[in-house]
Amino acid sequence: MLDATTRSGGTATATPRAIATELVVRAPAPAPLITPADSAVTAPGGLAARCARGLRSPWSRFALLVTLLAAAASSVLLFEPQKLLSDGWPPQLGGISAAAVFAVAYGLCTVAFVPRPLLNLAAGALFGSQWGIGAALVGTVLGAGIAFGLGRVLGQDALRPLLRGRLLKAADGQLSRHGMRSMLAARLFPGVPFWAANYCAAVSRMGWVSFLVATAVGSIPNTAAYVVAGARASSPTSPAFLIAMACITLPALVGAVVAWRKRHHLRPA
Repeated sequence: MLDATTRSGGTATATPRAIATELVVRAPAPAPLITPADSAVTAPGGLAARCARGLRSPWSRFALLVTLLAAAASSVLLFEPQKLLSDGWPPQLGGISAAAVFAVAYGLCTVAFVPRPLLNLAAGALFGSQWGIGAALVGTVLGAGIAFGLGRVLGQDALRPLLRGRLLKAADGQLSRHGMRSMLAARLFPGVPFWAANYCAAVSRMGWVSFLVATAVGSIPNTAAYVVAGARASSPTSPAFLIAMACITLPALVGAVVAWRKRHHLRPA
């Protein structure tokens, strides 16, 4: 009769069922099972953290750059882009789409160390003077931008501490302080390999805009000369072909003379 007493206003007395309910202790939820492999990955010094630190280190990024460039050069040896001069462009591509695809392939080939004169001759032979010059210039700027970006992101931090030699310091100081003028001269006068100028500029403190503008403007004369020579190669005695060959030869001679006379100015910054 305990329940009746409670209802009538007497002293509240707990029922045996309520007492049993209160004494029930809820079992704690089971802890998640953590294996040794999971703890090794999630720990502060675990595998994931070590991999992240390794990828952020300058020499790891530089090793990635070397691997990418080696793979690109190997792919060029396999696909042999020089066959464009003998086999021609795939017949299913034509017009603007063919020139656009060629420009992209041109840029990727320059990253893979394919000589630009060969690509310029192919542009002239495949598309003629006008379309060939346009496709070659677009491919030149595209390839230079890709190489500059790869060198700046993956190689600059590792290579800048190594700039201790006299010539290296001089080149770095020239590109860092007078980037537009220096890159314009390197593009106008042949002698400096295209890929070497790209990666030297990437390691320096030269800006993106100066690099791309100087590359686009400075590459016009030499690119146009090679493209016209490729377009008129079937008539080597024509005035256009002879003028193109003169425009190829004269800058090379002038560049060699200027480099010889200015060699004593290469001093550390």
